[in-house]
Amino acid sequence: MSSGRIRSEIKPGMEVDIVLKKDQPTGKLTRGVVKDILTKSPTHPHGIKVRLTDGQVGRVQRIFLRDDLKP
Repeated sequence: MSSGRIRSEIKPGMEVDIVLKKDQPTGKLTRGVVKDILTKSPTHPHGIKVRLTDGQVGRVQRIFLRDDLKP
């Protein structure tokens, strides 16, 4: 699992956990699949901002690799 602070580690189609702006105070995570990468800089200390396939926007906190998803 990766932390989501490095843009080059995130690709459309990856499953990630993001924190939505409204959930920043609580740290509640939302899981989804990356549609678009919105952050232009190569790194961001609070996580790369992405848009999920369902339209929600937030900063990546975790990236799930295929091996991470196995039961």
